[in-house]
Amino acid sequence: MKRNLVIATLAAATLVGGTATAFAVAGDDDAPSREADVRVSDDSRDDDGGKDDGRDDDAASAKGAKVTAADAIAAALRHTSGTAVKAELDDDDDDVPVWEVDVFGQDQKRYSVHVDPATGKVLTSHIDQDDDDDSDDARELAAARGASVSAEAAARAVAGAHGTVTSVEVDDDGTGRGWDVDSVVGGTEREWRVDFGSGSVSADRTSDNHVSDDRDDRGSDDHDDRGSDD
Repeated sequence: MKRNLVIATLAAATLVGGTATAFAVAGDDDAPSREADVRVSDDSRDDDGGKDDGRDDDAASAKGAKVTAADAIAAALRHTSGTAVKAELDDDDDDVPVWEVDVFGQDQKRYSVHVDPATGKVLTSHIDQDDDDDSDDARELAAARGASVSAEAAARAVAGAHGTVTSVEVDDDGTGRGWDVDSVVGGTEREWRVDFGSGSVSADRTSDNHVSDDRDDRGSDDHDDRGSDD
């Protein structure tokens, strides 16, 4: 009976993960019991302590890409004439990096054009059959067509001084019409806003990355000030 209790305890420890305490019981009821620690590793935790490594993947993909975002957009538009509203360096179904460029063709349909980041060659092109609201597509297209600065130009504007661009897309959320552009600078992902009209580049202060950076800077300044007062 006591052996069953030990087995049940060990099974519970395995399910929950962490450290459990079990008692090794002798064959007869009067024999003293001894305590033993049973440690069960929790495989559900990430090797890096649970941190998201998505940014590291973006940085690695950007470093390995020979074709820039702007060049990928240009290649997609040569293949599928129209208006580009988005470009993103992403992994395909085989976990191979590829530029995915969304283009509204002359037929008003949205195409997803895949461009090889090593050669600039168009790999595939197909009509995007996503479940997005048609009104969102219409709004994106209208914003991009009404912009003086194209997606390609926005990518080039950021790449000139703000690192390697990993994505560019229309942002028409009412907070300031422009292009949302992500880049990697020194292994750190940053987010930028490129104005539709002037092409001016500014930090996207609504993003978590920049808010976190600002808080870190303020926290460091406060600590320095307090330390100097002491």
